[in-house]
Amino acid sequence: MKNKEHTRQVRDTVVKKFKARFGYKKISQALNIPRSTVQAIILKWKEYQTTANLPRPGRPSKLSAHTRRRLIRDAAKRPMITLDELQRSTAEVGDSVHRTTISRILHKSGLYGRVARRKPFLKDIHKKCCLKFATSHLGDTPNMWKKVLWSDETKIELFGNNAKRYVWRKSNTAHHPEHTIPTVKHGGGSIMVWACFSSAGAAKMVKIDGKMDGAKYRTILENLMESAKDLRLGRRFVFQQDNDPKHKAKSTMEWFKNKHIQVLEWPSQSPDLNPIKNLWKELKTAVHKCSPSNLTELELFCKEEWEKMSVSRCAKLIETYPKRLTAVIAVKGGATKY
Repeated sequence: MKNKEHTRQVRDTVVKKFKARFGYKKISQALNIPRSTVQAIILKWKEYQTTANLPRPGRPSKLSAHTRRRLIRDAAKRPMITLDELQRSTAEVGDSVHRTTISRILHKSGLYGRVARRKPFLKDIHKKCCLKFATSHLGDTPNMWKKVLWSDETKIELFGNNAKRYVWRKSNTAHHPEHTIPTVKHGGGSIMVWACFSSAGAAKMVKIDGKMDGAKYRTILENLMESAKDLRLGRRFVFQQDNDPKHKAKSTMEWFKNKHIQVLEWPSQSPDLNPIKNLWKELKTAVHKCSPSNLTELELFCKEEWEKMSVSRCAKLIETYPKRLTAVIAVKGGATKY
């Protein structure tokens, strides 16, 4: 059985006596330790000028350098590959290791398991339109964005969607296409609400009953002038909406024309460009913290939490809008952190 190592104090005493010109034999007799131990301590001190414990190499890795490189390459090329799949692939080449060993190797190379972000599926035409919008509006003045009334509808579920998917990625790559989960709009869920906001704050929220069509949308828009008045936008504000067919219907566009409301030209599939999406996320988080037990409570909590949206938060989203445009340009119209 291996003996315990000597204390730092004993090792320092050995070196001290050696400096005082004591021989190995005398030091061994004085401290009652083997002569070979005295010699080892002194040789180590001569080489490293210390008696402290030095880093030890530890147990040799079970995986060869080639297999480690292969693991890192597989995780980088296929970010959604699981640890079980990587474990099986190493076993096929004769290297059987635990999942934690594989995870540790990936961590050392800068790859960590993270939840994949859900982003709308973008075609090339969508990216070009987003890039064109961002480029053309990058030079707009802050006052121009303060005049915009941003709007959107969203579905708020009684029980939030907690589905997650992990990917292997490096820092600052969360929004790369291979690290995100494409999503598409779909029906179902609990309640649908419509709301708008500007840098001056959040306006009235409206619950959408039944299926939304052009006529129902125009009924909702009757709140528009009141919202603009409450937010003190004046008559010359700009209204933002997405390109949903009921929003772009001929009768709806005629309604805007008759009301002398300027509508912002908007690219399709561009949620990253609409700051109200950030408010929706914060709203859903706040609502589900209230733990609604039925749809009536869900609607009540939605309206209460929406009214609590601070003016400073709304103003900050608009103040930093140029950064959002810059981010879209940087990824050539693709998905961003926004």
